[in-house]
Amino acid sequence: MKIILDLDTGIDDALALAYALAHPDLELIGVTGTYGNVPVGLGVRNALALLELLGAEDVPVFTGPTREGFSVAPISAFIHGRNGLGDVLLPPPRRAAQGDAVDFLLRAVREHGEDLVIVPTGPSTSIAAAMQKGPDFARNARIVMMGGALTVPGNVTPYAEANVYQDPRATDYVFRHAHDLTMVGLDVTLRTLLTTENTTQWRNSRVGRIYADIVDYYIRAYATTSPHLGGCGLHDPLAVAVAADPSLVTCIDLNLRCEETGRTIGDPERLSAPATTRVAVGVDAERFVDDLMSKLMSLYTSTSAC
Repeated sequence: MKIILDLDTGIDDALALAYALAHPDLELIGVTGTYGNVPVGLGVRNALALLELLGAEDVPVFTGPTREGFSVAPISAFIHGRNGLGDVLLPPPRRAAQGDAVDFLLRAVREHGEDLVIVPTGPSTSIAAAMQKGPDFARNARIVMMGGALTVPGNVTPYAEANVYQDPRATDYVFRHAHDLTMVGLDVTLRTLLTTENTTQWRNSRVGRIYADIVDYYIRAYATTSPHLGGCGLHDPLAVAVAADPSLVTCIDLNLRCEETGRTIGDPERLSAPATTRVAVGVDAERFVDDLMSKLMSLYTSTSAC
């Protein structure tokens, strides 16, 4: 299965990127950059630098649109660090982004069709733009998005999850027009946790130590904002895992809408229409975390040896 990641490259995006590269059932054919944890430009830079660190310099990166008036929220800077990577400094990337993210998304869906899955882990801005620019995109794209909260509270307001809160109109457009969409939201991602006991296992390799430093920052931030969890949520990596193995989650079929407040809820106007969205409400957390750890350990060791 070919995969495109649409990243606002902060810490859990960095984990999602590594996991996609490590997964034998996924071929990462491109990364598109969006905003959220960091501005678009910094997210693109982070993605390029991480791909070089992970020995995947052949994966192209594309620049997506931003939202007028966007600025990084103080809570995002606290959780992800000023540079989005827990203030861990990576060497400047040796290459630049290759072009426009929306055009790349349109080309990729035309070329690969059902053999491709798109995993947005930030605001829906780029995905909505692709749907608006290419009429066939919504009909043919398979999308597994990290975002939203249906049965649990939001993480920026009592109702809104951070990604949809950034651009609720775009999220609503995607909900209403996508033909094959899975929402992997806080309902399941906050049940999948990583701790320093996990990251300590990475420190036997050079790349693993860098990732451990990045993720330990994230874990410390969670210890302040959400001490009851006992670790950091694996939001974006879980969406990648579901793209590869949908059996990891239990879903309900439900047409959704996104309100201006960022609340994701069933759409009363389409309750009787065939559902085009699956909402993950249960997860095999132990199986997922075990798989993530196994694949990342192998990737960090093999990359460090190169």
